[in-house]
Parts: sequence; structure tokens; C-alpha cells
Amino acid sequence: MIVFPNCKINLGLHILRKRTDGFHDLETVFYPVPLTDALEIIRTEEDRTTFSHSGIELNIAPSENICLKAVEMLREDFPQIPQLKIHLHKVIPHGAGLGGGSADGAFTLKLLNRQFYLELSEEQLIAYALRLGSDCPFFIRNRACFATGRGEKMRDVALDLSGYDLVLVNPRIHVNTGWAFSQIRPTEERPSLEDIVLQPVSVWKEQLRNDFEPVVMAAHPEVRSIRDALYDAGAQFAAMSGTGSTVFALFEKNNIPQLDFPEDYFIAKLPLGKN
Repeated sequence: MIVFPNCKINLGLHILRKRTDGFHDLETVFYPVPLTDALEIIRTEEDRTTFSHSGIELNIAPSENICLKAVEMLREDFPQIPQLKIHLHKVIPHGAGLGGGSADGAFTLKLLNRQFYLELSEEQLIAYALRLGSDCPFFIRNRACFATGRGEKMRDVALDLSGYDLVLVNPRIHVNTGWAFSQIRPTEERPSLEDIVLQPVSVWKEQLRNDFEPVVMAAHPEVRSIRDALYDAGAQFAAMSGTGSTVFALFEKNNIPQLDFPEDYFIAKLPLGKN
């Protein structure tokens, strides 16, 4: 069985407070993006579950792979899950603020639930996904939503971006998530991102904020340069996603100009639909 884990962008990201469990309470608006990996999982007669990959190099030990972690976590409660052969073709840049790894883990959970008739509800899958990582619950739901807590408390947002095309630009800089959080001073009293995104995109530039932008842009000026270049090219809104280093931009439909970035940058131009 093959599935296609997609990535996401964050429309604003506020870090509200440090929790007693070491994580942070946040608020953000997640929006799914049609840039995908490809994940195949099949039953095998071998005596162990194996993992292989192609596309972008992962550079992590097999024991750290989120797909394998998802399998082992479910197998603790559902020992009937057989040994598997897993192959991941990686397209989404990792360590880029797009949630590509989180999507792979969440889609593994959903695929196993369907393939082996585990009959887990969406809420049960979200609980498992949260054990894998803070972005993972979103990909169980995988539609535009306002998220709080660690990202697992979600409610749908009626957000229509079908009048825009999306550009993603990643300068191949890996931003360490732990470092990024260590640089943030949480602040609670701010306008709700849910309210802001329901206003016209034309006001987002002045109101929609990602708390990690100033920190990451100070450490990596290239990220600021990308955002500024996208605005200069006519973007209606441009911002960093998650902890970076990917910058996304919204352009009016069928109106993306020629963009001039270094050849080694990852660049994707994608249509958006109503969510």
C-alpha cells in the first residue's frame, strides 16, 4: 500500500508559555501543502521489519527513523501487526519547518490503521501521533486548523487560499529545533492567530507573526534575504514556516514571476485549493 505524506506551512506561530513537562504551549494555524513524499508499506515473510529510502538523503540512524518508531509504538498495543518492508521516497526537505518527517510518521500510523483493520478513531490516532512529535497530530487531521497545546488541540478553520499559488524556498540550512526554542521568550497576551488569518491576506504582513523569525533570521541572514526578495517580487504574504529555514510566499493565482535564487536552493511552486 502506498500513501503520499504531504507537508504543511504555519500561518503564524506564537510560543505562549513553557510547560512543566519541558514542552511549550503554542498557537498556530496549520495549512496543508501539496508537496509530498511517497511511503510504501508491505507485509514481508522476513523475520524483521526493514526500512529503505530514496530521494533526499536522511542522514539519521535507522533507530531514529520516525516511520519505524510509529510501527513499533503501534505494535506494542497491536502485536498482530506483522513484519513489514517499508520504503520512503523523500522529496520534502527535512529540518526545514515543513513537517515532512512528522507527516511520514503520522501517515505511517494512518496506513497501518487502514491496512490491518485496527479501527482506531481519529482522536486515538492523534494521541499516538503526539507521542511521535508535536507536529504529528496535525497530519492525522490534515486540513486547515487552528492548533493550541503542543499542536494537538485543533479546530477547523474555514480558510480559502484557492486564489493564490504558493512558493517554497529553502536555502538548505538545517535549523535545530531545540536551539530555536531555547532562544524564545514566551509571551501570552497577543491577538489570536485564528482571528488574523480570517482577515484578508492583504493585512497579514502587518499582523501575522512567527516568533522564530527574528531569531533564525539573526543567525541566518539568508532567510531574511529570501523573505525580502519574495516581497520584492510581488508576494502578497511571505514568512518563515515553523522553526525554519523554509520561507513560503503567497502570489496571486497564475502570477508567480521569474525568481532568482542560488541554484542549490530548494524551490517549489504549488497551487493551493480551498481547505
